[in-house]
Amino acid sequence: QVHLVESGGGLVQAGGSLRLSCAASGRTFTSYAMAWFRQAPGKEREFVAAISWSGGSTYHTAAVKGRFTISRDNAKNTVYLQMNSLKPEDTAVYYCAADGEEPELNIAQGHTMRPDEYEYWGQGTQVTVSS
Repeated sequence: QVHLVESGGGLVQAGGSLRLSCAASGRTFTSYAMAWFRQAPGKEREFVAAISWSGGSTYHTAAVKGRFTISRDNAKNTVYLQMNSLKPEDTAVYYCAADGEEPELNIAQGHTMRPDEYEYWGQGTQVTVSS
């Protein structure tokens, strides 16, 4: 079992920045690839970014590439999402998730981007970007 707790959300003006954190406890953190997803009201949960178990590989969806950066600190069992140049359309609940099946990421077959491939989820943190 892996327990994930997100923090760092809040209200920010367009163009501003936030850093989300996700602290993990339980099973070995380095057994898992980690990802951030988001869900806006009335919309499906969508993939944002993922990072391999070592941090050596990352992948960001096109909508956030160049603005958001995923990273992890395995000594602190924590994954981060640095969000810069925020836009109103980034408003959503942001969730972190852990995937033990493909710890090196699997982009080519779409595994890493599918929410149902992730075994563990946090409770989410709200990010609201005002225009």
